Amino acid sequence: MSGNLRLLADTLARAKRENRAAVIAGMTAGFPTVNEGIAVIQAMLTSGADIVEVGLPFSDPVLDGPVIQAANDIALRGGVRIADVIRTVREAYQATGKPVLVMSYWNPIDRYGAERFASELAEAGGAGCILPDLPVQESARWRESAARHSLATVFVAAPSTTDERLRELTAAGTGFVYASSLMGVTGVREAVSTAAGLLVRRIRAATDLPVCVGIGISDAAQAAHAAAFADGVIVASALVKAVLDASDGAAGTATVAEFTAELSLATRRHAV
Repeated sequence: MSGNLRLLADTLARAKRENRAAVIAGMTAGFPTVNEGIAVIQAMLTSGADIVEVGLPFSDPVLDGPVIQAANDIALRGGVRIADVIRTVREAYQATGKPVLVMSYWNPIDRYGAERFASELAEAGGAGCILPDLPVQESARWRESAARHSLATVFVAAPSTTDERLRELTAAGTGFVYASSLMGVTGVREAVSTAAGLLVRRIRAATDLPVCVGIGISDAAQAAHAAAFADGVIVASALVKAVLDASDGAAGTATVAEFTAELSLATRRHAV
């Protein structure tokens, strides 16, 4: 079975035609439990998220701040495995028909086997992977497997990324480019960095791929700000924090659904 790279591209294109930025909502797989995590992810997709990124829990998440680190720790202590991540993707996709990406560091996929992971992700209906720590120069093996299974390979660009490196990662990437709005780790911020708009313009000078902004977008107002210049707005830490702060799984799911609906309204833009 082929993956859903085309569905991802069509979803981003549809949002553009509708004069809005796509909402990409992120949640850690297996958090608080596998079943509760699946319920939360499905709630995001049915409440306004166009795309979801499912975080693959990892013991050394160098890009992530304390909120997602805590979610990873809970998931790993609960015994989550890659099979549970694949199950999460499958159930989210089957329930909604929307694109589901996996956000993962390279080490777990490398140990699991790139071809095996790509094959299983595609079979589950996944749309691709966001790989924040995989250097473009070392990505050929993964990209070959991803292409074979019609999966996107999304690379992350930071404000410090040089123009030369931008050209390299945009030439190698598929689906969209993940523009990090700031230097540093993921987490809730009080405002979207002023560097985000400049980075988006630089990426667009290098590629026709959609550009989606993430890291540090914490509420509907910040999402609206990013939607003025980005093709998609990525929110993860703030959604994960809502689940962390909830009294139980049902309350977390309800809060996340309401939050996602607010994000969906906020990204219907677009006066600049």
